[in-house]
Amino acid sequence: MEPGRSLRGGAAASEIKGRRENQVWYLKISKLALAFAIIRSKPPGKTCKEYTEHLAKTVSEQDFGWKLKVEALEAEVLRLRRELLLNKICPRLCLENGKPDASAETLPDQESINRMSYSSQLEDSGCDVSNDYTCSSLGIASDFHRSEHNVNTSKCWLERVLPLNLCCTSKEESLTAPVQFLQHLLQIRKLSEGGILQADFGEFENDSFTVCNSVSQLLDGLTVFYNSPKFPFSNFLTEAVCVLISLITDTKLSNHVLKKCFKKLEEFKKNLIQIILRNSSVNRFQALHAVSHTLVSLGRNNILRNSLISLLLSEVRQFAEQLLQAYQIQAMYDITQYENIFPLCMILEQLLQNETEESNVSSSDYDGEEKLKFLMNLDQIILHLSDEFPLFSLYLWRVSVLLNSAQMQID
Repeated sequence: MEPGRSLRGGAAASEIKGRRENQVWYLKISKLALAFAIIRSKPPGKTCKEYTEHLAKTVSEQDFGWKLKVEALEAEVLRLRRELLLNKICPRLCLENGKPDASAETLPDQESINRMSYSSQLEDSGCDVSNDYTCSSLGIASDFHRSEHNVNTSKCWLERVLPLNLCCTSKEESLTAPVQFLQHLLQIRKLSEGGILQADFGEFENDSFTVCNSVSQLLDGLTVFYNSPKFPFSNFLTEAVCVLISLITDTKLSNHVLKKCFKKLEEFKKNLIQIILRNSSVNRFQALHAVSHTLVSLGRNNILRNSLISLLLSEVRQFAEQLLQAYQIQAMYDITQYENIFPLCMILEQLLQNETEESNVSSSDYDGEEKLKFLMNLDQIILHLSDEFPLFSLYLWRVSVLLNSAQMQID
């Protein structure tokens, strides 16, 4: 190496070291100056420690206040973007002078929405659970052609609820904004499909931020609720699930939603599965039932169903292997997780049955690696567990039959 280049390198390193030392020195001086300022401005009757804690609390409260203001402004921007998007899709929905109607703060009345019932229980076989949860697209402008009166009523209601008033405070109310927006979107879609309104859904595809944000808020809100559910379930939360299912099963809107929000939906499904597996509450079965229904409903979309089946195959397989290992070495196993695995088996069986009945298995993602892993050594697992865990072994066998049946249809 040339001497000149070595000297220049050493000078640069020395300069960087000097700058760092200066920064450390300035930081120490600043701290010392702050300490002197606090001591000199300390009011009588307070110690330096008490006064310092008071100043820190004041600054923290101011910072929290600014955060609240920022969140409020972001919520207002999103509200306006949602309203603008709906007005772009269907301009005639703008109210005169842009003044919100008094009814804008409320959701549709109960008669306008077909409620889902969480009262029925999953059958032990896991079959036909979807029949207990019929959600007919929110009952959105239901039976358009029943009469002209119904059509006019739907149009009047839709015009009354816009523009949206989406400010929320509580955990449940945090769902109000995305639910109302997506409800209105679905209703416009239904009315336009019936030839009642003219709507341009090209705007829907162009504004991916507003749509993705709304779907994400809905999924996050439902996840929070399922993590700490309150009983009985409110009608609004029932409607929120209905909105989600209607959105992902709508022939026109679902493709765009899946394209933009697929990762978020995958995360949501994984969270729901973990909520089922980890729930150790004594009275957890009603909550597990609700989560199971949501997962089965998500499976009504073919793309989501395939990825959900893969996730469930993986979870059931891993648990079966862990249970076999514990049985062979006579170790303790998690009885709570053992009880919670059955809802996953029921969901998996229902989804596989739906897939087989629809004869839509030729391109199923689960026919790949996860299916091979699940079926590998499954006979041996069932053989070893059948005496001690007959019900679980029966579910494993039934799932394997459905997987092999699907493979036979492909062949």
